[in-house]
Amino acid sequence: MFYLIPGLGADERVFQRLQPLLHGETELLPWLPPESDNETLPHYAARMAAGIPLAATGLLVGVSFGGVVGLEINRLRPGLRTVLVSSVPDADSLPPLLRLVRATGIYKLFPPQWLKLFPRAGQWYFGVKGGAEYRLFKRILRDMEPRYTRWAIACLLHWDSTQVGRSIQILGTRDRVFPPGPTPVEYLIKGGGHFMVLSHAEEIAQILNGLTAEGEEVMRK
Repeated sequence: MFYLIPGLGADERVFQRLQPLLHGETELLPWLPPESDNETLPHYAARMAAGIPLAATGLLVGVSFGGVVGLEINRLRPGLRTVLVSSVPDADSLPPLLRLVRATGIYKLFPPQWLKLFPRAGQWYFGVKGGAEYRLFKRILRDMEPRYTRWAIACLLHWDSTQVGRSIQILGTRDRVFPPGPTPVEYLIKGGGHFMVLSHAEEIAQILNGLTAEGEEVMRK
């Protein structure tokens, strides 16, 4: 089973190329509205995990912020393996730019919906290609819910990843949001940007299908 968690402010549309390539059942975990601006990430993850059986096995695939939530869900569903796509394995792996944003608190001054006014800047930062990818990106920006986005950004920047479980990281070499750093990455996708769940869906699917096959082989033994 593949449990899929999209990135911050995104939805099932980001998996439209990847999902058909996966060898097995898939279940999308849609975002829930935060109960309040102060809802903790562990509490939120527990609500997200409510529909996942306690003994569930398979892959929990989280894109960007979805990977962070996936790691929190994994604390509650240890039978799953978390795979991070364009995401980070712990809070210490946040890049310098996001650390600066956190330290200055500048993210509190600019409403997330401002990004809707500058889609070309977002296209560059997230590594979105032109054509259909850019049109989808603009639709996702248009549908972004400001309250949820503000809450999610704060959770990401102040994430307590103490004793977070192990994960498998798939990162693009051209990811500007979470660029590769000194920490080893299990799978580096050449030329992949932050939106590579779309642009490099075939390569990601090959990795995920391989991980599933490995897991099934271990279970048989």
